[in-house]
Amino acid sequence: MELRQLKYFLEAVKQNNITRASEHLHISQPALSKMIKSLEEEVGMPLLLRSHKTVEMTDAGQIVYEYAQKILAQVDEMNTTLNDMTSLVRGQINIGLPPIIGSLFFPKVMSEFHRQYPNVKINITEYGAARVVTSVEQGEFELGVAVLPVDEAQFNIYPIVKEELQLLVPKQHPLSARKEVHIKELKEEEFIFYSEEFALYDFVRNQCIEEGFEPKILFKSSQWDFMTEMVAANLGISILPESIGGRVENNHISILKLNPVFPWHLALITKKDRYVSFAGRAFIQFLQKEYRHNL
Repeated sequence: MELRQLKYFLEAVKQNNITRASEHLHISQPALSKMIKSLEEEVGMPLLLRSHKTVEMTDAGQIVYEYAQKILAQVDEMNTTLNDMTSLVRGQINIGLPPIIGSLFFPKVMSEFHRQYPNVKINITEYGAARVVTSVEQGEFELGVAVLPVDEAQFNIYPIVKEELQLLVPKQHPLSARKEVHIKELKEEEFIFYSEEFALYDFVRNQCIEEGFEPKILFKSSQWDFMTEMVAANLGISILPESIGGRVENNHISILKLNPVFPWHLALITKKDRYVSFAGRAFIQFLQKEYRHNL
């Protein structure tokens, strides 16, 4: 059964006349009659009773008429919805977002994106960056925000932020008067780290190991503001992104440059060879435009 058969049948019923229906459909009368006849053969019973000037539905014709209306209405609704999606009248995005990145960069961006695309629904799940990468790979999220590097063979990478990590020490610390500190000088220090589920944990720890020492981790936390307060209380030192350093308003903390430089680069990622929705693509373009000054 073809949609065209149903469409032609509905027009014949609407016009109550085969000749007028064929004129509205811009096909010949014999072609319309043949199409309706093929539909009747397919359902196995007559649908229209034909007289010289009019047509009348049979009981079977009435049933086909009611279903044909519903089917064609749903097809129209589907096409409208697809058109809406391509023009972003509506849509949905599932994104994995590390809490630290969400709080630092995304509130204003999300607000502006929502203003431009009010009917696009954004579903945000907060995971540590390492878990976000795994979840995008497994298909849980269409998009994720990750700390680079990630496997370029598996993911499409759309850079959005480039920063450096900074050293935070208590004001009374011997290093606090310095502008720059080499990572090797921190060998005997006690560190306040992010928890293991965050990409910063492995990144900073591995940087220390490359410089010849295992960092002494005194506390681990998932909250950057709590971490900075522990630094201010002289409980240890911490290494955090520039954006956090810029938010620290505590006279008991000194913020120093690290040598060698610890890059902290963020990107949107998608799984290669996996479909990305129109809304998802628009979100990628929007973020890259918003953060072009950070690159």
